[in-house]
Amino acid sequence: MSTQIFLNIPVADLPKSIAFYAALGYSNNQQMSDETGACIVVSDTIYVMMTTHARFRSFTPKEVCDTSKAVEVLFNLSCESREQVDDLVAKALSAGGSTYDKPEDLGFMYSHSFVDPDGHGWGLFHMSDMPAQQ
Repeated sequence: MSTQIFLNIPVADLPKSIAFYAALGYSNNQQMSDETGACIVVSDTIYVMMTTHARFRSFTPKEVCDTSKAVEVLFNLSCESREQVDDLVAKALSAGGSTYDKPEDLGFMYSHSFVDPDGHGWGLFHMSDMPAQQ
């Protein structure tokens, strides 16, 4: 069995967040979802567990990060092509997300990013070839 990752993120408006990720083409695993949380399936090894702020606070004694003022974490996903990078950013923007940068082409790697409605940053990249080691 491959190692799986479950990213837990707090969201202010669960239905809005579910709709945002659905617009990106990701599904919601209903068996792992309820009125306080949803399991968004990114791939067969990557899941985003979105929970209401109240539910998220039950997992940690710390305050929930105000993503309008601070960055909690940046998630990065590999893509199969440059076109997939651009397509996901376009879908995110049309679904209510934003971006704070322009695409970057380093030759061996193409990247761009978006921010979801709750301020979580997502970097997308396609690597055509690994750079030579020095």
